[in-house]
This record gives sequence, C-alpha cells and structure tokens, in this order.
Amino acid sequence: MSTRGAGRGTAVSIGASALFAIIFLVAGLLSGWGAGEIFGWRVVLTLATLALVLPLTVWGREEIRTILRRIRRRPTLGLLGIPAAGLVGVQLWLFMWAPLNNMALSVSFGYFLLPLTMVLAGGLFFRDRLSLLRKLAVAAAAVGVLHESLAAGGLAWPTLVVCLGYPVYFVLRRKAGFDTLGAFAAELVVLLPLGVLLILAGPHGPGGSGPASGYWGAGAIGVLGAFAMLLYLLASKWLPLSLFGLLGYVEPVLLLGVSLLLGEVLGWSAMLTYGPILLALIFLAADGRRTASPDLLN
Repeated sequence: MSTRGAGRGTAVSIGASALFAIIFLVAGLLSGWGAGEIFGWRVVLTLATLALVLPLTVWGREEIRTILRRIRRRPTLGLLGIPAAGLVGVQLWLFMWAPLNNMALSVSFGYFLLPLTMVLAGGLFFRDRLSLLRKLAVAAAAVGVLHESLAAGGLAWPTLVVCLGYPVYFVLRRKAGFDTLGAFAAELVVLLPLGVLLILAGPHGPGGSGPASGYWGAGAIGVLGAFAMLLYLLASKWLPLSLFGLLGYVEPVLLLGVSLLLGEVLGWSAMLTYGPILLALIFLAADGRRTASPDLLN
C-alpha cells in the first residue's frame, strides 16, 4: 500500500472514531429522551441514509448483488442475519442508553478491552497466532481487569456486553462472509420494525408528551451513524489489517473523554485499572507497527 493510501485510510479511520464519539456525546445530552426512542431514530435514519448512498456507488451496488446472490445459492445464510442483527442491535441500543444513565465510563472501558478480546477471539476461532507482544498485552490487560473487578466487585454489565458481545458479532459475520456495509444495512432492515415501534411508543411519538426540543439530536445521531460506519468500512478496505486495528484504539480514548465531559468522575484508583490497559494498548501498537511496516513499503 502506498503512503498516500495509508494516509487517506488513517484520516477516514480517525474521522469515524470522531463521529462515534460525537454520537455518544449527543445521546448523553438528549435529556427527556429514552434510549429506546433514540435507538429507533438511529435505525430508521441510518438505514435511510445508507439506502441513498449504497445504490449510488459501484461498490455499494456490488455488495448488494453479492449478498442477494449468495443467499439465493444458500438460503440458510439469510438466517444468520437474525442473530447478527440482534447482536448489533443490543450494541446500538447500549451506545444510546449508557450516556443517559451515567454508565458511559463502563461502556468506554468495554471499548478499551475490545481490542484484547478480539485478539483472543482471533486465536480461538481463526487460530491466529499470538506474538510475544500480544501475549504481553493480554497479560497487562488482565491486571487492569483484575483490579477493576476487585475494586468494583466485578465488571459492570455494559463493559461485558461490549467487550464480549462484539467479538461474537464479528466472528459470526466473518464466518458468514458478510463483512460489508451492505450486510450492515441488511441487519438494519431486520431491526427496522423494532425501531419504528420504539419511535411510536416513545415520549415523542403520536400522543407523546415529551419536550419538543431534541429532534435535531436524534436526527443527527441517525445520519452521523451512517457516515461513521461508511468511513469505518472504507478504512478497513484502505488500510492493512494491523494498522486498521491499531487506529481502532482512538475511539475508546475519545469515548473516555466524552464520559468525563458528561460529568462522570475517575478516581485516582482508576490509574491501576487504566494504566495496565494503556500498557496493553502500547504493546498492541508496537506489534501493529511491526507487522504493518512491510505492508506500507509495498
């Protein structure tokens, strides 16, 4: 990959992380709105945006044709979309619920752990070999997780949903061969009835008594969600896998900052949790640079 291509991929990856952080912040500012209702608007508007974008691009039309062609050949593949939609739906809802319920730090911690659980999932399901640096990263992360578990009496459930749920989702998509934006749009189609129902039943639905303000935020979350996923998947196409994984560490840092902006507090003891996690990310970053360097020279 050329240096120019790597620079372009890096820019869109950081852009995707920034958009996800903005969505997290806006959700936390929508007081008077329920997480289910915001989730519904995100599903509807993200799907509407993708329905405009995908047919206008050559690669988007090809993704749609590929999905339909593979399902016609093996109809059972379509059934995998149901659990995949359920898994990603839980994550989308949690991303709206956490900042409204003072659990943003727990979710951001889950995203800090996600690269490590993805490494473990790769070794378990795809027999990826763990280098020395990756083994050190897992060991350092284990120290941070152990401290958090002892200090808080266990990891918070939002943390576990993120760091354990996403690997299952990605493994399922990889096994099915549907790791594309078109597949994500198909998952949103499965979630669409639920999204519409939550909008209609929410405080801003027909007959609701919720405040009139906030529609801009719900709309922004839906549209930005579509473009964030678009940038994220473009980065995955333009970057070597190792460099793409390395840049994935930008998002949890931004989410941690948003959590603090929303009023959550980190005590000094958090250093014993986040310190080893950051050390683990440094080990993974070093491993990523080591494996990415030959790619960037091609």
